[in-house]
Amino acid sequence: MPFIHQNKQIETTDDFTPELTNTKKEKTKRHFFKKKQKEAEDDFWKDFYDDAVNDANSEKKPPVLTSPNIKVEEYKEAETRKVKSIKLSGNNIIAESSILPTLRTQVGDTFNKNLIQQDLQSIYATGYFTDKMKAVPVDNADGTLDLTIFVEENIPVTDIQIYGNKSLNKEEILNLVYPLIGMPQNINSINDIIDKINDSYASKGYLLARIDALYDDPDGTINIGIDEGIIGKIIISGNEKTKDYIIARNIMTEPGMVYNEELIKQDLVRLYSTQAFKDVNREITPSEDYPGKYDVTIVVSEQRTAALSVGGGLDSATGVFGSLSISDNNFRGLNQRVGLSGMVGSGIMMSDSSILNRMNFQAELSFFEPHFLNADNSLLSKVYFRDYGSYQVPLAIETRVGFESTVSHKLKYNPNLSATFTAGVENISLSEGDYAQIKHLYSKFMTPAEYKAARDRQLADGFFINLAPGLVYDSRDMSTNPRKGTLASVKFEESLCVSKIKRTTGRLSGMVKRYIPVASKSSLSFTARAGGKLHGTEEPEFLAYRLGGPYTIRGFRVNGVGVGDSFVMGSVELNTPVLFLDRIKKVRFFDNLRLAFFVDAGKVFNPTVTDRMYDRPMQAITAGVGLKLFIPGIGPLSLDYGIPLTNPGAYGSKNGYFTFGVGDSINMY
Repeated sequence: MPFIHQNKQIETTDDFTPELTNTKKEKTKRHFFKKKQKEAEDDFWKDFYDDAVNDANSEKKPPVLTSPNIKVEEYKEAETRKVKSIKLSGNNIIAESSILPTLRTQVGDTFNKNLIQQDLQSIYATGYFTDKMKAVPVDNADGTLDLTIFVEENIPVTDIQIYGNKSLNKEEILNLVYPLIGMPQNINSINDIIDKINDSYASKGYLLARIDALYDDPDGTINIGIDEGIIGKIIISGNEKTKDYIIARNIMTEPGMVYNEELIKQDLVRLYSTQAFKDVNREITPSEDYPGKYDVTIVVSEQRTAALSVGGGLDSATGVFGSLSISDNNFRGLNQRVGLSGMVGSGIMMSDSSILNRMNFQAELSFFEPHFLNADNSLLSKVYFRDYGSYQVPLAIETRVGFESTVSHKLKYNPNLSATFTAGVENISLSEGDYAQIKHLYSKFMTPAEYKAARDRQLADGFFINLAPGLVYDSRDMSTNPRKGTLASVKFEESLCVSKIKRTTGRLSGMVKRYIPVASKSSLSFTARAGGKLHGTEEPEFLAYRLGGPYTIRGFRVNGVGVGDSFVMGSVELNTPVLFLDRIKKVRFFDNLRLAFFVDAGKVFNPTVTDRMYDRPMQAITAGVGLKLFIPGIGPLSLDYGIPLTNPGAYGSKNGYFTFGVGDSINMY
């Protein structure tokens, strides 16, 4: 709480003794300068000025200027004299050299009563001196004047005591106030220090912190009391469906804590990210139940969370598709998410001839619990059915039926780091899709006996138990259209084949993506990804890594680069608003639309027999351009066109391809 310096007008009487009007002081514990008893004050100044005037007159007698009965003519004559010297008397700490150059009256100037009056006011305004000061001009024989300004410094600051601080380190506050020690008490400096203390608290989010007590002791010790702004109650308002305790468990701020705006913002973001509310805010009011404290009201506005959706679209992986889904993002008011979805697609588009042109059928029932056992865990479970032309095994039909659950745990020592563990069971069956074509392809370089054995290995399937621990680091500024931060993940997958143990395979994969802001709205991203088999003597081909398509190497068809048991790839991409469209503020659609320029490169190792059959290059570099529309909860919808800069292989195209993608590629492997 800054102290306001009361502006006092110094008046000069005929004997040039300045006085202060409006000298009545407000007696509160916050009043900084204590006054002496009036009797002691009068005695001090009587002796002070008598001695000063006697000393000055011992050599130079000022009969005119110090007389209380000065005449007007003589006064006017005095004001025509030049000032020969100016000195400050009574100052012990404040150097004369820091005061005199700031005066309007300087040596050589004509003596001016009004100007000296302003100088006295200016000296007082520095804050180092009491309101007792006097300007004494002494007449010289040569017709000039010597001007002596008598002052009294405020009591020096000998020590500073801080109390009431818990959130801000005492040493940090003392570093701000140490410059006061040894100096005369100064209301201006105190005001500056108070502002710095308040700013220091505010910079750390403690917006309610303030100085509530400031007083000095007779020995010169300054006592500073701080009220940091304690929370009395947390009140929840506005919710109708959502249970209070569901909201409360997302609020880490608690009664009794010092109010911190940054922590409250995190609480509000956490609540908003539950997708149960369309607006979240906070209100602060003085507490009626706890005097001196503050009540914080969390005001939420719920949104409709149950939805029936019918849609469709175009995707390289599913072709032209239609979908139907039923979901509730606030199931039973417990912030649980339940969804049932189904999709039918025409089949993979922009793939080479190794993928069977066949209808794609998918169905999934999912359940998400954001508070599994405690606030640091979440649980996602799903049961699924998928039937489509296999991506990895050429001209085969792949059917998957499974159940899996993923537990995510936020690590307390790093809020950006989460540990994940996925466990599930899955039955995978592979069947022949076009035996005549496969036989034709094999016959080019194998005997009938050889290609039958090779085909049997390709169609290897089974019942698997999948275990996958992992780590995810996410410091992006936003999940939709990020411009800065890092997203990284590493995962080990153990696929235990119950039906045939030799098909058990362990794989390790990871990725890192770094976003760098460019200009005011654009971003440059660098992506590196890699994965490989750690063990497994008879790894099924459907577990192989693949490159080519919208989520890996754009400009190639799905699997067009190659399929193998390990890979590396990288990508550089510049996302920028579409020229002129970003200026259309009324259409929010354009806010999330970006023009992309990219370069992709990758290599597959230990290729399968399929790569030989389709003469895949196994490595590629492409460059291209695309459009991305970022949709919350889904990710980017992308349309890209890439051109190979290296050999595209016999089944590729030197002119490149369009690719269509839904969602990001970060979960590809």
